[in-house]
Order: sequence, then structure tokens, then C-alpha cells
Amino acid sequence: MNPLRIVIVDDEPLARAVVREYASADPEVEIIAECGNGFDAVKAVAEHKPDLVLLDVQMPKLDGFEVLELLGREQAVVFITAYDQYALRAFEVHAVDYLLKPFSAERFGEAIARARERQRAKAAPADVEAIVRDAKPKSGPAGRVLIRDGADVHVLPVDAIDYVEAQDDYVAFTSGGKQYLKDQTLAAVEAALDPSRFVRIHRSYVLNIDRISKVELYAKDSRIAILRDGTRLPVSRAGYARLSQLL
Repeated sequence: MNPLRIVIVDDEPLARAVVREYASADPEVEIIAECGNGFDAVKAVAEHKPDLVLLDVQMPKLDGFEVLELLGREQAVVFITAYDQYALRAFEVHAVDYLLKPFSAERFGEAIARARERQRAKAAPADVEAIVRDAKPKSGPAGRVLIRDGADVHVLPVDAIDYVEAQDDYVAFTSGGKQYLKDQTLAAVEAALDPSRFVRIHRSYVLNIDRISKVELYAKDSRIAILRDGTRLPVSRAGYARLSQLL
């Protein structure tokens, strides 16, 4: 059997050392990277494509849920967390494995065995949006959007977003004439942004109302939003009703 290739992600050196010790005792596990923060984790996963990421939840700058969101659906993850009843309930609901600090070598071995079994069974990928939605504490509208570009991460303040467009399985955030693609649904974007500033004007568009110059009638029951930079976006009948409540 090929060794299970893992990446360890934890901002605490002692916590990484514990995982390293347990993993090194298993000849069928290969540690291919250790990361002390979420940005390095995204880069390491992009470069090494591990079988499994052991991911700490509580990290500064970029927490474990944000890292998961950036890694996407295909990456197998075992969460490492201090006691957090809210997160643990969500992990159990979505059948996501986790290690509760402090954990024993035996418990670590169980998590690794389950990861191997899921790999052999080619189990369906986790529902990342549902996990993040249910496990991350609610803290009001998002203040930034994180977008992965290969091994890099763009941090986009919501104030800089002009509009968001659905494009097949992705959404495109437009900011200052540039587009940033993210593997996410438009519904999830709409739920994360401040509803007093961002509105769904069409099934394919969420708009920052600060960017509107004017709205013109285009045809019966349909309108066009003209932005300050001249961009023209379609406005559906339902979208216009939502937009009118904010303007």
C-alpha cells in the first residue's frame, strides 16, 4: 500500500510536534509538509496535493474553516480543535472526522484509519459550504472574501467588490476592473455579504448598491443597472423589487 501523504497545519509548534510524533510512528504515513498558518497551508496543498490535511480550526489570520473553503471539495481533511461544542455538532452532522485536543496516539490512529478507508472507497467529497456554514460561529456579515489562485490567496475587502456573477460552477468577484473566480455558489455569497449593501438583482448577479449610477427600463418587466464605470447589468423583476427597498 502506498503511504498516506499528509500535511500538518497548526499555528502552535507543540501541537505540530505531537501530530508529527504520532504520524512518524506509522510507517504507512508520510509527512510531506508542516505549516504554521493557513496561507502556507493553501500553498503546500496546491504544490504537494496530499491525501489528507490535518487542519487546526483555531488559527489567527486565516482559520481552519477559511482554509477549508479555499481548498475546496476534493481535499480530504481531519479537523484538529480545542473543545468547541458548536463546531463538534456540525462535524458530527456532516460526518467529518475531527481530533479533539488533547488526543491520544490511539485516537490519532483511528482518524488515520478512517481516512485510509475513505480513500480506498473513493468516498464522496465533503459539502464544504455546509460545513463552513454550520461549524463556523456566526459573526455578522463577511468583511473580506478569500479567493484561491493556484498556490496564492487573494484577500478582497468587501468594500472593494463591485458585483458578483455566477459562472457555471464558480462565481466571479469583480473589483476595480479585475475578476477573481471562486468555487462557490451565488447563494452562499449572498448569504455571507451584508444585505443592506449587496442585493441579488438577477439570478446571476449580486450587486454592491454603492456602485449604481442609475437603473433604466430595458423591456417590459426588465431593467438595466448602469454602474459608475459604465458596466451594464440585467435587473429582473424580483431583483428590481429588492433593489427598490434599498435605494
